Amino acid sequence: MIELSETFWNNKYLTNKTGWDLGKISNPLKEYFDQLENKNLRILIPGGGNSYEAEYLFNKGFKNVFVVDIVEKPLKRILNRVPNFPKENLIHTDFFKLENVFDLIIEQTFFCAINPELRLEYAQKTHELLAEKGKIVGLLFDAKLNDNHPPFGGSKQEYEHYFMPYFIGSMQPCYNSSESRKGMELFIKMIKK
Repeated sequence: MIELSETFWNNKYLTNKTGWDLGKISNPLKEYFDQLENKNLRILIPGGGNSYEAEYLFNKGFKNVFVVDIVEKPLKRILNRVPNFPKENLIHTDFFKLENVFDLIIEQTFFCAINPELRLEYAQKTHELLAEKGKIVGLLFDAKLNDNHPPFGGSKQEYEHYFMPYFIGSMQPCYNSSESRKGMELFIKMIKK
């Protein structure tokens, strides 16, 4: 397996090999965000990349949106698109080193990008980062994709093994995926135990 380092991901951005990037917020997350009412939620988007989700939330009045990414370039792109986005909310570090507390973690292509050996650690870390009754919401691939490079796929059964010791909630086939991902995604909505 290739080393999924900061250099690896930085090269992806430098060469515009960002096939995971839809160029806009995904349909399922947009619909979810549109029904959120509490504008004071502390929201984390791990491995956020260009994070159209953060931009959308910020423009809807959510001011406590945080994006963490191991690569600085996409964080700068967010600031270019949304100059008044709080710079301190764009965190250039490894997700697994975070120590903050959040009410909501948004999963959008990060889980499929990390080494699959870190999946249980990801479930544990999201649990640790969430406040009491905090939620993890987003999308996971429900498809066999690649074995030795991202995006790494998987199945509902596999994901339940990682998440259910720490969360209660649902993983359902996504009915409103973007065209290129139709039939390949689960929408997850889970509350911290």
